[in-house]
Amino acid sequence: MLFAPKEKGQGLVEYAIILALVAIVVIAVMRLLGPKVGNTFSKINSELPS
Repeated sequence: MLFAPKEKGQGLVEYAIILALVAIVVIAVMRLLGPKVGNTFSKINSELPS
C-alpha cells in the first residue's frame, strides 16, 4: 500500500511520454504532408466554377 501513489504517478508519466511521442509524430507527418494537402485543396478550389 505504501507504493501505490508512486505507481499511480509513474502511470501518469508514462501516459505523458506517450502523448508527447504521438504529438511529435503528428507534427512530423503534418510537416511532410501539409504542402501536398494544401496544393490538392488549392487545385480543387481553382477547378470549381465560380
